[in-house]
Amino acid sequence: MNILFGTSAAKGMGIGKAYVLPEAQERVIPRRTINDDEVAVEHRRFKDACTQIYSQIDANLKTKQQNDLQNVIFETYLLMLTDPVFIQEVNDGVSEQHQNVEAVLEERMKQYADRLRNSGNDYLAERAQDIEDVFGRVMNVLLDFHEFDIDSVPDGSVIVAKSMKTSDTVILSKRKIAGLALTDGGLASHVAILAKSYGIPAVVGIMDIQKNIQDGEDVIVDGERGEVLISPDAATVTEYLVKIAAEEKYRIALQQFRDKPAVTNDGTQFKLYANIGTADEARLALEEGADGIGLFRTEFLMMDAIKKVSDEGGTFTSSVSEEIQFQAYRQVLELMGEKPVTIRTLDSGGDKFISCKDLPSMEEKNPLMGLRAIRMSLFAPKMFRAQLRALYRASVYGNLKIMLPLITDVSQVETVLGIIKGVQLSLKADGIPFKQDVPVGIMIETAAAAIISDCLAKNSAFFSLGTNDLTQYTLGIDRENPEVTPYYNEFHLAVLRLIQNTIANAREKNIPVSACGEMAGRKESVIILAGMGIRELSMSPKQIPIIKETLSRFNIKELENISSRSLY
Repeated sequence: MNILFGTSAAKGMGIGKAYVLPEAQERVIPRRTINDDEVAVEHRRFKDACTQIYSQIDANLKTKQQNDLQNVIFETYLLMLTDPVFIQEVNDGVSEQHQNVEAVLEERMKQYADRLRNSGNDYLAERAQDIEDVFGRVMNVLLDFHEFDIDSVPDGSVIVAKSMKTSDTVILSKRKIAGLALTDGGLASHVAILAKSYGIPAVVGIMDIQKNIQDGEDVIVDGERGEVLISPDAATVTEYLVKIAAEEKYRIALQQFRDKPAVTNDGTQFKLYANIGTADEARLALEEGADGIGLFRTEFLMMDAIKKVSDEGGTFTSSVSEEIQFQAYRQVLELMGEKPVTIRTLDSGGDKFISCKDLPSMEEKNPLMGLRAIRMSLFAPKMFRAQLRALYRASVYGNLKIMLPLITDVSQVETVLGIIKGVQLSLKADGIPFKQDVPVGIMIETAAAAIISDCLAKNSAFFSLGTNDLTQYTLGIDRENPEVTPYYNEFHLAVLRLIQNTIANAREKNIPVSACGEMAGRKESVIILAGMGIRELSMSPKQIPIIKETLSRFNIKELENISSRSLY
């Protein structure tokens, strides 16, 4: 037996036969000069290839075999294929450089992918693979190049590969995959997110994995320990079968917590909310027993809004954005009833997927530190006002809370509150009903915000700890960089003391504080946060029963004692 070590990307354990995906064949990209008469031909070839891939992805969507998250990914791919900015850049390159479309497309793909990988933002870095995936498929059509068919993977397999393209993850919904063992792929990749969604154990970051595992070998993927066991002996297989059976028994036992409140064994109440990215995910949140929505990310909604307008042959404007957003917000608010729904304003910046005339498009050396989140909204007030109008129009249909991302200064909050007053006046002038007293809170995602949280609390209805960015900004660590991943530590004393300071200042000003980052959905970190005084947590819907069960095993004094040992 041989053991390979990596990083756990999705919890769980699986046993199966290794199915080693072949290395992608290298495409040979032709480069030739074209004359004026050929320019229109190249434009047509590019359009036809994009249309062909669009039709294939759209057909996948219509099969209804995917879950909501996978549908969002495919819808994003459709958006990318109709992105007017990227398409125009390729066509302009053909016209101006007088080169064949394959050469220009390869150049543009590399530019965009490199920009995202060098952004310093783990989410954007993972989207570079999406660019290469979807337009790589367009390139294959142009070259008449045929890649390996992912549908040939049999049920019960452990997929072994250097990497998986996001479009190939459709196999996860069609086959009973036992596990994933990959070299590439981060915790924020679509592959990892979908593996978690389908309950498929996954380990990433395994160097030279295809050289160490042979096709057809027996393999165990241990997503709890971040290990892959090759050709395990009978005793080890038996041991893992017992563990897998216990895990299944635990999952069944968790079902009893779905309709129960989150409470410690001495009666301390908690509120567990769900993080969602689409309106459809709100239904899953209810099914898992969520007390409300703690974080509604609006980025995917904005992408979808642009796609719908593009499909109808229109031009994306903020007025269209307002109507589409209003309908989505209303849908979630009505579905959740009296339960609170916290909607975060657009957290965009350095992301070429959101391409419209109301948002600036520019190159930044470090988008993570650049024009993103609330900075982008204040820089592009037309789009921001449209989103705020949509939010306030929807407010009469439920229990809405508005959350502002990446606040670092009191003046930002004051400016937003001023804009909100203007939006309210415009709605009154238009005779549109809205709730006047919608709570407006902020995310604490930087050391700056945590340190001045006493000042920020004066103009904020609530705080929400964005622990992912708070950790990265505080420690200066990119958790997707394997060379420095060991230094990424959410339990670092500096991070915990910033959280402690924020909680104390929120308590002093009598405003609620919640956590909505990765720490809020993991058992070991929830114990620390609960002991520090956090009583509201927002997480992936499927984590809610797990956290309810975890809290039920402790009394509040035990949680406080555990936390106190982490703070000194």
